[in-house]
Amino acid sequence: MRFRADQLASHLKGNLLPCYLVSGDEPLQMGEAADRVRHAAREAGYTDREIFEVQKSGFDWGRLRAEADALSLFADKRIFDLRLVSAAIGADGGAALRDYAQKPPPDTLLLVTAPRMDRKQLTAKWVQAVDAAGAVIQVWPVEGERLAPWVEQRMRARGLVPGPGVVSMLAERIEGNLLAAAQEIDKLLLLEGPGVVSPEDLAEAVADNARFDVFALVDSALEGSAARCARMLNRLNAEGVPEPVVLWALAREIRQLAAMSFAIAKGSDASRVMTTHKVWDKRKTAVGKGLRRLPVDRWQELLCACARTDLIIKGRAKGGAWQALQDITLGMAGVRTVP
Repeated sequence: MRFRADQLASHLKGNLLPCYLVSGDEPLQMGEAADRVRHAAREAGYTDREIFEVQKSGFDWGRLRAEADALSLFADKRIFDLRLVSAAIGADGGAALRDYAQKPPPDTLLLVTAPRMDRKQLTAKWVQAVDAAGAVIQVWPVEGERLAPWVEQRMRARGLVPGPGVVSMLAERIEGNLLAAAQEIDKLLLLEGPGVVSPEDLAEAVADNARFDVFALVDSALEGSAARCARMLNRLNAEGVPEPVVLWALAREIRQLAAMSFAIAKGSDASRVMTTHKVWDKRKTAVGKGLRRLPVDRWQELLCACARTDLIIKGRAKGGAWQALQDITLGMAGVRTVP
């Protein structure tokens, strides 16, 4: 039986199988999949656990055979936790696991964890024997379009409801590192508690140690305080606030200002436009200054600068990320540094 890691929890609600093989290179999912099997086994009464660390330097496979033949001294049900540092276990290892899986001992659950296995390794006789007697779970990296849904599901499982833009902001921040994502989500839960998470909540949690947060930076730029913006950017940099977080806040504001500026250029009332775009009352003064300071084509130029800065941050274009962020911020304040 073979299934994905996200199908494991549902499977473990039923009867446990005698053998499980979890294979992959993504540490968070690997660890959680193995933990789910162990937890389900403990809940089912498998309270005695024997750990076997199979190192490249060698392993006495006779230990596994001896333990399988021996009666447990401490409990009726046992877990054999077999941890492989390599899927290449040699002829002795393959024979031992094949024999075990073909005739698993009663009241014993075997959990094998291994690095990612290639197609040839997955066709090994011992893997096929485990597959026939139990289950093989292959853990795949969460990448591309799958990352945002994974982040959202993870947040909701923790009782956090992501507001608009939160999932994409967090996905961009962690850049595919699921361990980092899990840590950030747990941090959000600790700081904010269960419930709705706004972009402001996320930015504050990410940069909670910074003296100047990214939203204060945006407002200072709209106020035209160029010198203060430069100081705030330097402090954000020194505090270790990630460049994508600063860029996200700037691009989010510039995108909205470009749309509002376009509407005003077409003859709409500025106050009504800000209300339509849900600008908070306490921010209308700063936003109004920004709209009066720069024309629509300048906001569009700054939005293009944000796109270029995103490429710099991702290593796809030359340049310094913090210098590019400063150029954008000062441009919002009315200092033309971006051509």
